[in-house]
Amino acid sequence: MRREDRVAGAVVGSATGDALGAPFEFGPPGAYRARFPDGVGMMCAGGGWEAGEATDDTQMAVLVAESLLERGGFDPADVFARFQRWAAAEPKDVGLQTEAVLTSGEPWDLAAARYYGTHRRAAGNGALMRATTSAVYYAALGRQDTMEAARALAALTHGDPSAWEGSALYHELLRIALDGGDPCAALPDALDAVDPAHRDRWAGVLGPDWHPSRATEFNGAVWPCLGSAVWALRSTASFEAALGAAVDLGGDTDTVAAVTGGLAGAVYGLAAIPARWTHHLHVLLPGSPGRVLRTPELTALALRLDGAAVPADRG
Repeated sequence: MRREDRVAGAVVGSATGDALGAPFEFGPPGAYRARFPDGVGMMCAGGGWEAGEATDDTQMAVLVAESLLERGGFDPADVFARFQRWAAAEPKDVGLQTEAVLTSGEPWDLAAARYYGTHRRAAGNGALMRATTSAVYYAALGRQDTMEAARALAALTHGDPSAWEGSALYHELLRIALDGGDPCAALPDALDAVDPAHRDRWAGVLGPDWHPSRATEFNGAVWPCLGSAVWALRSTASFEAALGAAVDLGGDTDTVAAVTGGLAGAVYGLAAIPARWTHHLHVLLPGSPGRVLRTPELTALALRLDGAAVPADRG
């Protein structure tokens, strides 16, 4: 398979998972399979979302991508300002922590840290959910650079280092997949690059014997979110089956499926994503009236991102 197919598969796959899971968000386990008992899932409307409409997960991923490309690398003040303009445009959905940080009036380099200093519980999946585009952008630079960049991007809205390490692991697993490797088999080496203070906890939720039923937090937290995505990829044999397994877990279905879709899309490639899903996929961008990204635009964005980073740009 060509690298281009994996790159496009990652970005389109993440957006597809986001849109597929959106109508089931905060629902119970089993709702997806109850809706599609024959296993042939369709894009459907629900929860305020149109059929095929991606959520804040993909909207923020696009904002990150466009900042990286237009600024020629990571400009934290620019990314944060784009996030602020987006949040001010009243998107349909925005994470509580992310919204609080972006609307706090604090500068980009203090807002997340001060939120974390006050609340001490800030390991949501709101940084992980938007990480596919940046993972594609930095992948060619190798493990160290992509993981450092992931941490820096996550820190813009999430002050908890657990969220940084989750994004860093996702960046690295996606890098492996884009190179044609097996991200699940690469987990032991990836975990070696995690901050030692967080390594054991991440090793637990990413272990081959872990199952989402063993999660100790709601899957809106970063640990079970990434753990569930890896489980869905590991326990299935196709893009469609991986996304179905992810959405059927219930809870934060759009984000778990977005993360799963990024990994599965890189593993199986763009052609493995069902056309009945990509045909309806679309991303509205609050703050940019009338602008809509569909599968062709997301594919083009993905290809622009791949290899665009330079070695000096580590975030």
